[in-house]
Amino acid sequence: MANVLSTRTLNYYIQKYPEAGEALRKLYKELEKSEFNNFNELKAVYGNASVVGDSRVIFNVVGNRYRLIIRVNFQFKRMMIKWFGTHEEYNSVDAATIEYIHE
Repeated sequence: MANVLSTRTLNYYIQKYPEAGEALRKLYKELEKSEFNNFNELKAVYGNASVVGDSRVIFNVVGNRYRLIIRVNFQFKRMMIKWFGTHEEYNSVDAATIEYIHE
């Protein structure tokens, strides 16, 4: 079972993007139950996931209307939410370096 850190971050994004809340909660619960040992195992389940530098994985959410960036440490079974936003907003961030920030 993976330890998905940042529930406070998740809740922030659910409040900011309520139309994506259900999809984010579902993905969060799935990732919590995951037993992935590497990116290939994760990719086998989430075919639309992409990896970028610093062990980050990008998920398409709500039919690719939103993007979620998480950092994954497969060895310690930990995942940390780094960023979430619309596909358009995603185009203006550097997925490899973005850190969680909010207004």
